[in-house]
Amino acid sequence: MVTQAIFRSAIVDSFRKLDPRVQVRNPVMFVVFIGSVFTTVIGVGAVAGSIEGAGRPGFILAIAAWLWLTVVFANFAEALAEGRGKAQAATLRSMRKNTYAKKIAASNRADYKSVEASTLRRGDLVLVEVGDTIPADGEIVEGVASVNESAVTGESAPVLREAGGDFSSVTGGTRVLSDWIVVRVTAREGEGFLDRMIAMVEGAKRGKTPNEIALSILLAMLTLVFLLATGTLAPFSQFAVNAAGQGSAVTLTVLVALLVCLIPTTIGALLSAIGIAGMDRMVRANVIATSGRAVEAAGDVDVLLLDKTGTITLGDRQASAFVPAPGVTEQELADVAQLASLADETPEGRSIVVLAKQKFQLRARDLATVPHTFHKFSAQSRMSGVDLDGRSLRKGAADAIRKFVEEQGGLWPAKLSESVDTIARRGATPIVVADGRRVLGVIELRDVVKGGIRERFAELRQMGIKTIMVTGDNRLTAAAIAAEAGVDDFLAEATPEKKLALIRSNQSEGRLVAMCGDGTNDAPALAQADVAVAMNTGTQAAKEAGNMVDLDSNPTKLIEIVDVGKQMLVTRGALTTFSIANDVAKYFAIIPAAFAATYPALNALNVMGLESPESAILSAVIFNAIVIVFLVPLALRGVKTRATSAALLLRRNLLIYGVGGLVVPFIGIKIIDLLLVAFGLV
Repeated sequence: MVTQAIFRSAIVDSFRKLDPRVQVRNPVMFVVFIGSVFTTVIGVGAVAGSIEGAGRPGFILAIAAWLWLTVVFANFAEALAEGRGKAQAATLRSMRKNTYAKKIAASNRADYKSVEASTLRRGDLVLVEVGDTIPADGEIVEGVASVNESAVTGESAPVLREAGGDFSSVTGGTRVLSDWIVVRVTAREGEGFLDRMIAMVEGAKRGKTPNEIALSILLAMLTLVFLLATGTLAPFSQFAVNAAGQGSAVTLTVLVALLVCLIPTTIGALLSAIGIAGMDRMVRANVIATSGRAVEAAGDVDVLLLDKTGTITLGDRQASAFVPAPGVTEQELADVAQLASLADETPEGRSIVVLAKQKFQLRARDLATVPHTFHKFSAQSRMSGVDLDGRSLRKGAADAIRKFVEEQGGLWPAKLSESVDTIARRGATPIVVADGRRVLGVIELRDVVKGGIRERFAELRQMGIKTIMVTGDNRLTAAAIAAEAGVDDFLAEATPEKKLALIRSNQSEGRLVAMCGDGTNDAPALAQADVAVAMNTGTQAAKEAGNMVDLDSNPTKLIEIVDVGKQMLVTRGALTTFSIANDVAKYFAIIPAAFAATYPALNALNVMGLESPESAILSAVIFNAIVIVFLVPLALRGVKTRATSAALLLRRNLLIYGVGGLVVPFIGIKIIDLLLVAFGLV
């Protein structure tokens, strides 16, 4: 949203950007800038009488004034895009206050000293208690706490952060609401999330993307071609006059006007604003991108890797039933399942404990006085449990538990495979429970596919994007959920190695791959993916491997990121098409008028019925400047994208912006010509 303050600031910045050191960064607009200076000098000289044969002073100064306005309007488009980012940066800076931190000198958390947060260094340990503001980005190494992250994410509901697992990351500027945590600082001074976000929204570190650089080079080459061509017209025009003995040579003012109208001024003026606006839309989606390259790559993505849990499904799998093996009672299965889940703090693990309590009044046991060893779930083992009183209690994926039981010398009941398959076909997740070499049965975990997700995947398919669901579930469960959700493919029993292999396989076929992740085991795949979105709640390893960080930690944000990237590419392509078509249309208006003085017969090509050569040239220059202003809102807002293939999208843009770019100049230049005549300005 553009406020009055942003608008006023953009106007001031438009004139500040007239500094030649700023203008030289944009080759197209730098040529217009030089033309403005040149025609101003000629106009002043013509008024003073020091330059003869330059033409009518009033006409020259009018051309000079509108050329200056063309440069100012281009500056305004960029300044307006930057202004929205500066407003966001000001809000972020207000959050970054100089807080004090309780720096721990040793492992004892009671032994700390109060220091300024700005003095903290990477690796320092700090204690954060109830009511304290977390002084810097870091990772929890001890404790668990409820944290208010609304300052960063905008979400008022507090979130749980704890040591270990995939929810150990905290952000500087957020506040602890309960309990206490010990945080290891992971960000160097000036490199925290708020610092990076401020730098990005201000455009301080917004380097040009590869496509933007390529387009800039193309525009510069076109400008150079027209510059060389226009430079040869003056002597050619004089030679034609001398040979024919009639007419007059083309003035330098007309040649400058001709050059400015024929080079791709429109897209040259808006190119920077389009890129800044694309980054701005990403920031408003609460995503930090390390570079514009990542945002642009999101628009070219061919394959989306989506985690099942939390993205395709609601992500809160709950234990719904105990299915005992032959010869085992349901209560015995529930008892062992509860013991194996005592150290499992995931929603699934807690739901198993709760279900055992509800069905059989089994209370969670206190193991503090009993020798025991907990085994946490890992992507490699795909099971968890506890060693207690000489018993090895485990729960996990069917194939992992089967391997564990057989290694213990036990047998796998054939009947159990039927139970596992039945649960999997229903789209639920079977978790097998074992007590050493003895298989006790299966726990059924149910999850729900999100509403509307099937339609969303259908839209992505129309856009030519392939969706692949990634899950740790077995193939039967994965196939059932994949069919219900409508994804194109799935990867079952996913491990870090399988994810990495899948990404490399798609990339070897020339596809761009996007994925999101939050755990350390996702880091290799995130580092390999072209667009890698790490969750803000995830581990430091995941965030360092990704090229984007989602502050909301919402896995479905990946789809929105692709939309933002695609919109930026479509906007740039649409306005480039309009600009080139615009230039073609202006040929018919300005070239006959520019050379009518040399070749009077060219007046026959005045198909638009413009009043005079001077009127035609001035009208074209005015239109060239004003059209930039009219296109600024489109550059900032972005061209609306549709769920369609690239070929259909190209055809649509050529029809709307190509044909529109050819027609609009004829109408605009004619209207301006009529107004100039009506007010007696030519």
